[in-house]
Amino acid sequence: MTAPDTGRARLYSAETVVHRIFDNAAAGANQLTVGGTTVTVPAEAKFATVESMQRYVDSVLAMGPVAELAGGKPTSVRVRARRGSTAAHYEREAATIAVPMQSDARWAQRELVLLHELAHHLDRGDGPSHGRDFVRGYVDLAEAVMGPEAAFIMRITFAENGVRL
Repeated sequence: MTAPDTGRARLYSAETVVHRIFDNAAAGANQLTVGGTTVTVPAEAKFATVESMQRYVDSVLAMGPVAELAGGKPTSVRVRARRGSTAAHYEREAATIAVPMQSDARWAQRELVLLHELAHHLDRGDGPSHGRDFVRGYVDLAEAVMGPEAAFIMRITFAENGVRL
């Protein structure tokens, strides 16, 4: 039995801040001072189709550093559209990421959301779904894929919002 997912709300709130940082960078504010350090916010991929998300997920899982995080070659993950527009989620039994594709769900059709769901796929711990092990794995995955600046922004923002690493 897994422990209660008490950190979920805090993590989602902190992720909202991180998403705003990346949205602002895409709009031209790509220099950010966080934790007393000025960083260039890396570009974040955005997606228009399930097929483009599938190609992205396949390429991430094929990366050497991601295989190291997974302790070997990670198994494949299927990406599918889901109904509704309020959440993306990972289905462990089916190794599937479900992403809303409605026009009011553009928030979910982004790299950080896919990495969050992929972190669930790579998380083999028995702790809470959004606990410390998951958060560490998520940040490590973002670092391997998006670079150290993305991970730094996430670490500082998460810590400032009460998410334990």
